[in-house]
Amino acid sequence: MIRILIAEDMRMLRRALVELISLEPDIEVVAELETGSEIVARVEELQPDVAILDIELPGVDGIAAAEALHRRGAAARVLILTSLGRPGNLRRALDAQVHGFLLKDAEPGRLAEAIRAIAKGERVFDPQLMLAALGAAESPLTPREADVLRLAADGDDVDEIAAALYLSSGTVRNYLTAVVYKLGARNRVDAIRIAQTSGWL
Repeated sequence: MIRILIAEDMRMLRRALVELISLEPDIEVVAELETGSEIVARVEELQPDVAILDIELPGVDGIAAAEALHRRGAAARVLILTSLGRPGNLRRALDAQVHGFLLKDAEPGRLAEAIRAIAKGERVFDPQLMLAALGAAESPLTPREADVLRLAADGDDVDEIAAALYLSSGTVRNYLTAVVYKLGARNRVDAIRIAQTSGWL
């Protein structure tokens, strides 16, 4: 049996995925999560073969969780399943060493095929998105600037961002000013819009 963990915050979609996958005789869902902050602990506890992660999750996004799993040497292989099919997200996922990246509008049978392939050690990526990523501009933001802007996009204020990243409030303001300048944005909100549209967050 291939043991999988699913992290998807939309309850109806998560239940549909579990039901769909449960129809496969060789795949077993061992956990279904609705927040990203649970992923690392549950993967380490349950040792699934494949972790299927959405990108937009409360707490920690799926790609950041995948990166944490890679750093910790987790045996589980990661498949990103998302509606955010932007080249920048694929680049982030590749940097996080994920094993697959599929869009939620893929054919249902494609998901089971991808799970089996990834469990065998293969990599599965949406071919059209791979082509788009090859021609997409790389993010001008440093990893730390992206972290700061990601928290700002989540609604955190300067002091909350500073506390979360162990920085001073002044340093956070400097990062945000640099981001606005680099992206040619009018203000912080515009910088968030530009970065999200480009798939850099």
